[in-house]
Amino acid sequence: MLELAFSVQDLTHTRFAFSPVWEAVASVRVLRQPGDHALHLPWVKETRARIGEAGFDIGLLSDLVSGSRLPGFLATTPMTPVPELADELAELRDAGLEQLADLVEVYWRLALEPHWSRIRALLEGDILYRSRLLVDGGADAFFNDLSPMVSWKNGTLTVAYPSVSNAGPLEGGGLVLVPSVFGWPRVFSKADSPRQPVLRYPSRGIATLWEQGGMATSGALAAVIGRTRAILLTELDAPASTTELARRTSLTAGGVSQHLGVLRAAGLVSAHRTGRSVLYSRTHAADGLMATSAQVDC
Repeated sequence: MLELAFSVQDLTHTRFAFSPVWEAVASVRVLRQPGDHALHLPWVKETRARIGEAGFDIGLLSDLVSGSRLPGFLATTPMTPVPELADELAELRDAGLEQLADLVEVYWRLALEPHWSRIRALLEGDILYRSRLLVDGGADAFFNDLSPMVSWKNGTLTVAYPSVSNAGPLEGGGLVLVPSVFGWPRVFSKADSPRQPVLRYPSRGIATLWEQGGMATSGALAAVIGRTRAILLTELDAPASTTELARRTSLTAGGVSQHLGVLRAAGLVSAHRTGRSVLYSRTHAADGLMATSAQVDC
């Protein structure tokens, strides 16, 4: 069990980030042990075929993730909220790991780059959701929602690791919270580094990442606002971009944009720029409408 005691200063310095290199490293383990990561099986099938066609040997990368923990030197604490792949690979090269960095870069191009815009949108949506949760519910609601393995009580964050026993204060530096797609369902942490401690947790919405088609939509809601807009509100269970919503619903991006504009004007959807993307999310009014329509359907 890992216990991290927060001061007011630690809470002030706690921040979000995500890491392209970490996702690459974690995804190698998914390819190595697909049975432990059932949600990613569509990606596994497609990626194995692409790697095979390219004749790329991932043996060295696979050997590096064969233990119970992922090697921290392959993915250090992100220094910026949205680091670029090239920046993180430069850190490996600066550490004298030129050959390894080259392998990761080739692997990235084959395995993650074709899907990165979708993955990135999911990670950015998670951060947006949790930022809103922090504002609405404070530290209790925020930290206790990260993972079943993570809990918060009386200023202490506890991670229920079965084989770890460590407790202590963060000493004012705060924590970097990193949502992860390929780390699912585990929580990974690194608190013994000269850098700011990091906690990597499963991102929200992973179950929908590789799905085609949409979620079940309330008939009552569709009767009020129209079927297409009801579908979009249902899909916004987690924040998403216009492109992602178009992919999930098989609508055109232009059509999605028009409907989102109407929903936004009605106070049911809000838009937030995150990095290079604009993510849409349901408002509290929309959440109430969804809950009411679900009761009517029952």
